Amino acid sequence: MTPDYLESIKKQFAYYKLLGEKTMEQLSDEQLVWQYNAESNSIAMIVNHLSGNMVSRWMDIFTSDGEKANRNREAEFEPINHTREDILALWNKGWSCLVDTLEQLTDTDLDRIIYIRNMGHTVAEAINRQLAHYPYHVGQIVFIGKMLRDQKWQSLSIPRGQSEAYNADKFAKDKHREHFTDEFNKEK
Repeated sequence: MTPDYLESIKKQFAYYKLLGEKTMEQLSDEQLVWQYNAESNSIAMIVNHLSGNMVSRWMDIFTSDGEKANRNREAEFEPINHTREDILALWNKGWSCLVDTLEQLTDTDLDRIIYIRNMGHTVAEAINRQLAHYPYHVGQIVFIGKMLRDQKWQSLSIPRGQSEAYNADKFAKDKHREHFTDEFNKEK
C-alpha cells in the first residue's frame, strides 16, 4: 500500500461528494423527490440510502459491526417528501461520518479487520468496497439530474464539444501532479 493511500482515498470521496452537491444545486426542491416510476429511486431516496449506509458502515468501525442493528435499510428506499434542507442534512450526516472516520485512520489501521454483516474485511477492503458503492449512487444522482435539467444542465466534467480544447490546454502545460478534485474546484 502506498503511503499516500489514505490521502488519495479522501480526495476520491471528496470528488464524488462534490459531484452530488453540484447536481443537487441545479435542481428544484420538487426535482429532488421526483421519481420516474414507482420502482425507481428519487435523489432524496438515494441520499437517504447513502446516509444510512455511511453512518452504519463508518460509525465505531472497530467496536461494532458495519451493519448496525438500528439501521432500517428497507426504509431508506421508501418514497420521502423531505425538504431540501432535510435532504442536505442527511447528505452531510453520512459524509461527515465517513470523513471523520477516514481522518482518524492511520496507515497501520488499513490491515485491521472490521466486520460488515459478520464478514471480516480489512479496513482497506472496506474502503475500496465503498469507493465502488458510493460513486455508483452518485452517478445515479447525476444521471437523474441531467435528465431533469435537459438543455439547462451545467456539465460537471468536460462539456460536449469541448474535449479538443480541454486537451489542448492540458497538454500545453508542463507535466505535474494534481488531483482531479483540485482541478474541478478551480474550474467550476
